[in-house]
Amino acid sequence: MRPTALLSRDSWPVSAWERWSQWPLIFFSLVFLGAYAWPILEPDLSRGAVAACNAVILGTWALFAVDYVVRFLGADRRGRWVLHHLLDLFILALPLLRPLQLLRLLLLVRVLNRTAAGTLRGKVGLYVALGSMLLALTAALAVLDAERGVPDASITSFADALWWSLTTMTTVGYGDTYPVTGAGRWVGAGLMVTGVALLGTVTATLASWLVDRITGENEQADAAERAEDERADEARDAETAALRREVTALREQLAVLIDRLPAPPVGTDPGPGSRTGEEPPA
Repeated sequence: MRPTALLSRDSWPVSAWERWSQWPLIFFSLVFLGAYAWPILEPDLSRGAVAACNAVILGTWALFAVDYVVRFLGADRRGRWVLHHLLDLFILALPLLRPLQLLRLLLLVRVLNRTAAGTLRGKVGLYVALGSMLLALTAALAVLDAERGVPDASITSFADALWWSLTTMTTVGYGDTYPVTGAGRWVGAGLMVTGVALLGTVTATLASWLVDRITGENEQADAAERAEDERADEARDAETAALRREVTALREQLAVLIDRLPAPPVGTDPGPGSRTGEEPPA
């Protein structure tokens, strides 16, 4: 078999691969999150445990790379496919810097989106829900990793980091906790931008849902009104048909009565002018 035949779409059942791989990729994404978070939440972790966590992080990156390659090889127009999946390529090509590693969790949202509802609102709702949770959690882990042990740092525990993440993402910004390092401020800047975008998406999704609900209620009211009009028309048609039948019956009875009337005697003058059409004398 030629090498090009091995790379054809027919040789790579991409849809079957995506169905088979989606849940394993979700599982290993959560494993990656645990491996990244454990050394941050437990700073006194042994070197062996830290090395194991780093190995897990590298292994999950390799799994996502394999998934990307398989889907790339199965694409009909690979150049166009790459253009539509630049975010996946960027995430896979990130250097192994600890704050940037968390961006690979965006692939988890991409995988879950394969099982999302077919409607646009279903996909948007999935992105918003998972994106919000992942954004708050990963930003808290990243800023804690950057701020812990720094002099004059106000974020010294995971609770402080999570509180800062939530207040920053929702644009509340109490100011009681804030990053003082360069890496922590970069995390904060990214969180501000993405938080505003998520809030805008939530607002747009809620507005769309309300409009659809109102539109649905109006359509139901219009349908009920049309049904009532149809019933009224049917009742009028029934009454009209009944009146017509009654008029027809009355006409038939009148005709029968006329037929039963006795005929006038032969030779009887019905009256002046009745036969000749002449007017009676004045």
